Amino acid sequence: MQITGAELFVKALAEEQVDTLFAYPGGQAVDLFHALYDAQGIRMILPRHEQGLIHAADGYARSTGKTGVCLVTSGPGATNLVTGIATANYDSVPLVCFTGQVPSALIGHDAFQEADNDSAHKGDSLGKSQKAHAGEQVGEEQGFPANRKGMHHMTASGLI
Repeated sequence: MQITGAELFVKALAEEQVDTLFAYPGGQAVDLFHALYDAQGIRMILPRHEQGLIHAADGYARSTGKTGVCLVTSGPGATNLVTGIATANYDSVPLVCFTGQVPSALIGHDAFQEADNDSAHKGDSLGKSQKAHAGEQVGEEQGFPANRKGMHHMTASGLI
């Protein structure tokens, strides 16, 4: 069965019983927000800035014992998470952060909102990333979906 990466993202959140998502919209994540529009059972928290978002997700995880889950766009959206991820990482607070990214063919060509997320987050848990473009058709046995459960489990259990 073929579905879009965005549809798979929403399905993955539901399977992991994510009920709260800290999210800030942007160009490279718009397909994900379209897919989330009709999602049932996921409360979306929209802060004023990505830095506030990551600290709110950190506080949510600390106060509820659940994994804080974030979604931001590429480039500056992703780089604005660095301090909050480092804080949570040092204190073993479980966070899973999803970022948009320009299509693979545009990486390295100074595309709009392109940033080298892997280098920016080299020492933190976002550096352990999986890649799937939201608009691409993907088989459920490929890439991100196969590794997602392992990532969520490792984050929640303190292994990352």
